[in-house]
Amino acid sequence: MALAIAARSELRLHIFHDERSASFAALGIGLSSKNGKLMPAILLCTSGTAAVEFHPAVVEAHYASVPMLVCTADRPPELQGVGAPQTIDQQNLYGSSTRLFVDAGVADDAERNSWRVLAQEVLNAAVQTDAGPVHLNLPFREPLVGIAEELPPLIGSNLDHTLDDQELLTQDQIRKLSEVCILERGVIIAGNGIDNPRMVLELAHKLQWPILADSRSGCRVDESNCCGAEVISNADVLLRDASTAQAFTPRVILRFGEPPVSKVVNAWLRESNCTYFAVSKTMQLIDPDRIVSEHLVARASTVCEHLFASVQAKPETSWSNDWAKLQAICSAVLDSMWNDSSALTEPLVARTVSDALPKNSNLVLSSSMPVRDVEWFSAPRSGVRVLSNRGVNGIDGVVSTAVGVAAESNQLTALLIGDIALLHDTNGLLNLMQREVDLKIVVVDNKGGGIFSFLPQSTTLDPQRFEQLFGTPHDVDISQLVEAHGLSCITANTVAQLQDALNQSGSRVIIVNTDRGQNVVDHDAVYAAVAKALRAG
Repeated sequence: MALAIAARSELRLHIFHDERSASFAALGIGLSSKNGKLMPAILLCTSGTAAVEFHPAVVEAHYASVPMLVCTADRPPELQGVGAPQTIDQQNLYGSSTRLFVDAGVADDAERNSWRVLAQEVLNAAVQTDAGPVHLNLPFREPLVGIAEELPPLIGSNLDHTLDDQELLTQDQIRKLSEVCILERGVIIAGNGIDNPRMVLELAHKLQWPILADSRSGCRVDESNCCGAEVISNADVLLRDASTAQAFTPRVILRFGEPPVSKVVNAWLRESNCTYFAVSKTMQLIDPDRIVSEHLVARASTVCEHLFASVQAKPETSWSNDWAKLQAICSAVLDSMWNDSSALTEPLVARTVSDALPKNSNLVLSSSMPVRDVEWFSAPRSGVRVLSNRGVNGIDGVVSTAVGVAAESNQLTALLIGDIALLHDTNGLLNLMQREVDLKIVVVDNKGGGIFSFLPQSTTLDPQRFEQLFGTPHDVDISQLVEAHGLSCITANTVAQLQDALNQSGSRVIIVNTDRGQNVVDHDAVYAAVAKALRAG
């Protein structure tokens, strides 16, 4: 299989020493193509524990609805169960985390006329309405070296399981949604998974509803690209002020894509007790609080088209204007707190990285604090696509995911990651300088698990026990680790230094050293300053 794939000039071939790293790179490739044409990577390994190493990325792809074609070589039936080396039971190896499992049987020329049909079947399953990973198990007998001969004739395209061909949206759902869209106190939540952000922005302007935009939604754009909509970029910070949260309780929520990362925003939505419509292009509904009134399985653009036709444009309202004033106050406070010579804090790192990247670039965010800090503190901007592994919110494989995004997109890609997540996936750095990618890895090194300093464990446990179980400090010199992989490493202490490092050409690692305890203080200072400004009006 490796020889046959390498012989195909139309395929881009990426070699990884570590199967786990390869699988997360394949996830990044599928994730990067997710909002355009669905294009799963072919992920290939030999038999045995190599196939097991794929499992975490397969699980993430399953829950994040990212297409992936997992091809595992296998030993033939006569070597199963007899102690043959590098042989395990690979039947349904990934359990319920795949859209389809197929064992192709031992390769046999007599079955060649079924190969195209089989290939089409597994591709269909990977890119259907509920996209995800497919497992194709491929047993081979020796000899394992041969000549790839001419393939069977093409049988035409038959991708008949895409959302356009399986329209699940009902007229009754559109009618119900149209009826509530005439109300004034509505809010649009824009999350990850929106196929046409501009249409969502235009809908927000027509309804005169503010749009609370997650950084991954494509809707957190600057003023010149907002289509007249009131884009709220720092909802988490605003809604931490109790009086603001209470005064701005909505009557209707219309969510496109996934929920926000922010626990504060999600709690506010839960406590609003309002009518809640959720639109997603997969049948998997994310609703841990069980507050969604109606789930519409459709693309955001499809729902917007229906609402454009059925709902009259509203005049400017105080509801929308008041939200705009809130955001203006918050933006003014954040802008006033820092300048180019400011020492870097973790909120400031997130804001700087998001702002410094050029148009037509990618920003990959690790789970834990990076994805939260960008959601909470970054300013509106256009031209940067934000991606993150939020299917199961793990911190494993994040470096390799970013490598996959950079490789698939051929665009400058920045990764914002914490030190623990980097240490989880140092094999993603292997041969990075030899890959044709431009990847800037910004590592926030606070010598442990910074997110736990915000949780009750930090104040209720004995400090020594907290550090042992939650702080999990390490003594790794990340700069030496990076240089051992042949990568350039820079330490940034100020905004200007971080901006300069991001603007330099070529892949590199940029380290920002912070303190976990001070990080809590830095966050609280931002919240307090914004709350004070909101009360002052």
